[in-house]
Amino acid sequence: ETGFTIITLASSNSLVIWALCGRYVLGHEAMRRMGTANVLIAGMRGLGVEIAKNVILSGVKSVTVQDEGLAEWMDFSSQFFLLASHLGQNRALSSLSQLSALNPHVHVNAHTGPLKETLLQQFQVVVLTDSSLDDQQRFGTFCHSNGIKLIVADTKGLCGQLFCDFGEEFEVLDADGETPASAMIDHITKADPGVVTCFEQRHGFVDGSTVSLSEVCGMTKLNSYGPVDIKVLGPDSFSICDTSSFSEYEKGGVATEVKKSKILQFKPLDEALVDPELLVMTDYGKMTKHQTLHLAFQALHGFVKRVGRLPLPRSQSDAELLVAMVTELNKVSQLDQLDEGVVQSLSFTACGDLAPVNAFIGGLAAQEEAMFYLSGKFSIGMCWWIFIPYLSALTTALLSLLQRGSRYDGQTAVFGSGFQERLGEQKYFLVGAGAIGCELLKNFALIGLGAGEGGHITVTDMDSIERSNLNRQFLFRSQDIGVREKQKSEVAAQAVRVMNPNMNITAHQNHLDPDSEQVYGHTFFMGLDGVAAALDNVEARVYLDGRCVQHQRPMLEGGTLGSKGHSLVVVPHLTESYGPAKTGSQNAIPLCTLKNFPHRIEHTLQWARDQFEGLYKQAAEHVNLYFRDSAGFLERTLGRGEAEALEVLECVWGGVGGQRPQGWEDCVGWARRQWETLYNNDIAQLLHCFPSDQLTSSGLPFWSGAKRCPHPLTFDPSNTTHMDYVVAAANLYGQIYGIVGTRDCSAIRSILERVHIPAFTPKSTVKIHLTDKEMEEERESGNLDTGRLDELQKKLSSPPVNSAALQMHPIDFEKDDDNNFHIDYIVAASNLRAENYDIPTADRHKSKLIAGRIIPAIATTTAAVAGLMCVELYKLVQGHRKISSYRSGYINLAVQYCVLSEPLGRPSIIEQKAFSPTSPVCFRCNAWLIGFYGTMATLEPRIRMGTCQLESQTELWI
Repeated sequence: ETGFTIITLASSNSLVIWALCGRYVLGHEAMRRMGTANVLIAGMRGLGVEIAKNVILSGVKSVTVQDEGLAEWMDFSSQFFLLASHLGQNRALSSLSQLSALNPHVHVNAHTGPLKETLLQQFQVVVLTDSSLDDQQRFGTFCHSNGIKLIVADTKGLCGQLFCDFGEEFEVLDADGETPASAMIDHITKADPGVVTCFEQRHGFVDGSTVSLSEVCGMTKLNSYGPVDIKVLGPDSFSICDTSSFSEYEKGGVATEVKKSKILQFKPLDEALVDPELLVMTDYGKMTKHQTLHLAFQALHGFVKRVGRLPLPRSQSDAELLVAMVTELNKVSQLDQLDEGVVQSLSFTACGDLAPVNAFIGGLAAQEEAMFYLSGKFSIGMCWWIFIPYLSALTTALLSLLQRGSRYDGQTAVFGSGFQERLGEQKYFLVGAGAIGCELLKNFALIGLGAGEGGHITVTDMDSIERSNLNRQFLFRSQDIGVREKQKSEVAAQAVRVMNPNMNITAHQNHLDPDSEQVYGHTFFMGLDGVAAALDNVEARVYLDGRCVQHQRPMLEGGTLGSKGHSLVVVPHLTESYGPAKTGSQNAIPLCTLKNFPHRIEHTLQWARDQFEGLYKQAAEHVNLYFRDSAGFLERTLGRGEAEALEVLECVWGGVGGQRPQGWEDCVGWARRQWETLYNNDIAQLLHCFPSDQLTSSGLPFWSGAKRCPHPLTFDPSNTTHMDYVVAAANLYGQIYGIVGTRDCSAIRSILERVHIPAFTPKSTVKIHLTDKEMEEERESGNLDTGRLDELQKKLSSPPVNSAALQMHPIDFEKDDDNNFHIDYIVAASNLRAENYDIPTADRHKSKLIAGRIIPAIATTTAAVAGLMCVELYKLVQGHRKISSYRSGYINLAVQYCVLSEPLGRPSIIEQKAFSPTSPVCFRCNAWLIGFYGTMATLEPRIRMGTCQLESQTELWI
């Protein structure tokens, strides 16, 4: 009876820098379409401003916000751009300056007059919020007949609705927004139909998918055959067209999914309201509640029309009237059963206005508008009805003292003033002030978390603000970029203090790891009421989760990836914790693949990143460590094994010995020789060990399947990519030695004419490893050039006298500065290696996304996830101890997928009789520990060690 329930009403139916992450999610063409759209958003209460914020950040051409109303205290519980000085002023005008500052490339206007058809005609998309049903139907009919796309969004307390009408025929170019699946081909039969077998255990295609085939040898007609529909035969096979008349398949080939457009049909609002076929359930166990709520929302509009206001909080007479009106509507709908409790709950809380609910509905609405219609990507549900039947937990006592003239009036109308005081007293720790962190802080300020006496919010984030942050981290502005004093946490804290001057918040710039436990230790965690995680990596989440379980503190956790998102609530002794990190990654690329056998552009990009780290960061760091303490450095390095020691000491000698560059010409010479080594010599050596006609012990071609046969490249100074590599590599090499370079290609070509390239002859003694296991065995065998290791050790035994002047400057990879040569190097290095192996190259945009390890984020998903997290926060503050009260959320706004389910419970105790009530628990999974030692008869924290019987490993417990 608690948590979210979602009903879907469905029918059968440019900015280069600013919108960078939007392009990672949507693509260039979709962003171009969005940049030509004009949008009208009617209503500037909390929901309207949430939608406007998300749409403006997405990068449309213009947004006009309309509202005739004046700001009042009730608006402040969710309207984050209103200040106390705006009371009594027009809401649209009051929000205009803040909305305009979100994205300087979007024209934002305010309209304070009434909505009229002549106004609507100026826009491609119209969004109605806080509107009457009469207006919705009137403007819905007008928009439908005039080709204007309509979105209706509304929230009432803990309930919300969303309706979309994009016309009679609407073409969706990309139904799910996912990267097209691809698979490498192992074999193709000559048959009708031909059967394709793939190397991958799972090719990722589904029945009805359309694929194109390329790079097929032998059966070459398939390369120009065009898109073909497939039928999946198994996880690694599928059938295609008739191949019986084609040549025999020899080797190679890639199957790539081809996205198909589809046509959706929408009905106008007045038809959709009475069409039972449009009601699609996502929780069939609560069908009666869903159907009742659908009628109750319509009746609520009738109530306002008759009484002139929304039902009063906890007014029994108003609730009875609303129930009667729903019963009257059901004479037409003829539902078998009405849930009067749902109607009563809606009546009791309808005048409330909650920031988390607006954040969730606002994220969905902007997704439909900006990411679906304007981009032509993703699928859509025609209408959503969202209901949170959490109201049974609210007691009359909580509503005994309603505040008036307070910024929390919209929230106390739902939960009462007693609960508001409890929110203000909370002490929370927010880790991360990025996309989700900004949204959480906004919600915290609006609901008053930690804003009362004794309450406090601590936020930490060690990152500074980058330009690519601006399109989804709405608390930051262009003037904050690159300012050392303006770290994310500090700027975000200042921004929410403006939203709510009562916020008690402290900003830190600490990385959360064992090294920071002097700051975030036992005393700190025991002083908290809860923790919110807005992190971008699993390792940090696992560490924070362990600290929360260790100190028995609840944790809210959320994450996004493009249009996908999740939320999780961890309650001590009640739910399962986040859990330990998985050992290894299924997506990890084998080292032998990176070094010798790449077959995807992702492999060459990762190889280029590894080259960057090794050449321009690790090498310089090793040299500086050597200068700092030469004897200690040598001792530690030799202790790491001969293989690694030889590699590190060669690197150090290159930085302090005769190879150290003396000027810019030396840097250019080094870059040119590096090019020759990587793209000619190394490939020639590989082909010497494994010629193109090499056969395996089974008599099969060695170079087949995932092994692409490479070919050496010949340097050409007139080739743009060749020169791009030399220019970037030489400049970066100069930077680590403090040598100033240039981008002047003419000058660099002149230097290249004088560079000597030594002749190369492949060696028969070189061994190429085919697997990571072989590579590791070679390192452990000790079969190394120990003579060279001894020579380097002697050369480095006495550091240079002028070591201070020889200090190097390690380079940290920075993806967002287009003038620092970092991405220049990655793109050129990767594409040259791709050319070696006949792998299709990647443009700068795709290379930056992959090599920069950018997690695509959009404002719509982050807003929705933060909304879900804060609804769970309400439950934590109320102290619910039933696991059925909580919900974990999983959403994919691209395909209208939303599952809100009861979280998993704490793992059961194994062999419970073997444990005493005072046995300690594993700080990772809450299971009892066995074999512990130490006394329990103390209040002081003690470290005990034991073996977790669920994980079979030693754990620490405090």
